[in-house]
Amino acid sequence: MRTFLIRLALLAAPFMAIPAHAQRIAFVDTKYILDQMPDYHAAQEELDHLSSQWQKEIEDRYDVIKRLRDAYNAEAILLTEEMKRSRLADIETKEREARELQKKRFGVNGDLFKKRQELIQPIQDRIYQAVKEVAGTSYIAVFDIGSQGNNILFASDKYDKSDSVLRKLGIRPDHSGNPGNTRGGEEEENDQDDRPDGKDQQNNMDRGSKPQTGQDNVIKPR
Repeated sequence: MRTFLIRLALLAAPFMAIPAHAQRIAFVDTKYILDQMPDYHAAQEELDHLSSQWQKEIEDRYDVIKRLRDAYNAEAILLTEEMKRSRLADIETKEREARELQKKRFGVNGDLFKKRQELIQPIQDRIYQAVKEVAGTSYIAVFDIGSQGNNILFASDKYDKSDSVLRKLGIRPDHSGNPGNTRGGEEEENDQDDRPDGKDQQNNMDRGSKPQTGQDNVIKPR
């Protein structure tokens, strides 16, 4: 808990310049929230069932391969060279197919990963939408203490000073998708809100994408 409070203090530091009446931050525990959701438990049960089913499918293939190899070792002395080559080629083919199946089921972007995305992502999206609605205009940031990195789930773009920093670096903020425009020596005297409409923005910070005007910053943990 002490470690979390230290991290929270460090993460909240950029907001300390905000007037006292606006300095409101909050935290949620997404792990606790997920544990309370029946939909999440149902999704986990389906994932566990599929994982066990696919694991057994792979283990059955390796059992067949083991029996074939044991039989070959026991009979090799009686086989001709051509028969040996044929039997070994068959074993190698089955081993390759088993490895490919294992990769297809459990590899990066494999069937289990895709199924988890299909079942869990909608639940996470509902949580983040609820966090955003709870935060409303009352909180400038909401932290997630249930994730590994204590991520920020919500941050009001009203207090995003990224464009102000760019101007200090002599770069004119460009929201057209063509970065690199310089100010040519021009410098603003006042530090103002950088978004023309002053609204919040939505942004998936895990992907490092640029916020889009008109929504809240929502940061989804990996």
